[in-house]
Amino acid sequence: MLDYSITNEYGYNKDYSYLDDAIKRTLKHEKIDNANFSVVFVDNEKIQYLNKNYRNIDKVTDVISFAFEDNERIIYNNMRFLGEIYICIPKMIEQAKEYGHSEERELAFLTVHGLLHLLGYDHMTKEDEKIMFGLQELILNEDERTKRSRIS
Repeated sequence: MLDYSITNEYGYNKDYSYLDDAIKRTLKHEKIDNANFSVVFVDNEKIQYLNKNYRNIDKVTDVISFAFEDNERIIYNNMRFLGEIYICIPKMIEQAKEYGHSEERELAFLTVHGLLHLLGYDHMTKEDEKIMFGLQELILNEDERTKRSRIS
């Protein structure tokens, strides 16, 4: 069973239902079918506050994940409680423009990125970065192939 919520504290009033596919593909790739987590859309001030207070970095960032399983797997009624992902919508919009792709692609990227952090992936070393970023691209490119095959 998959149980997640998206909370829109920022007021991002666009359709983001497509994130469901990216989330499901990520969990399927990791062979996880019993997860609970939250995604929260926030503004610059909230993400900077979180970054400063939990990471001692006083600046705006695009995504922060708080993994509940950092020390051990938390399982209740056969459900893994993974944690929370905070995505800064203004930063996401800025990056989409900067990288020359859609807001949908950037938001899917940040969601997958945050979810992989909840699942224990990191990018503190070059080797870990290569693994995590390669996996992100694999998952996101699966989405692009799926969309093209539906259109064809």
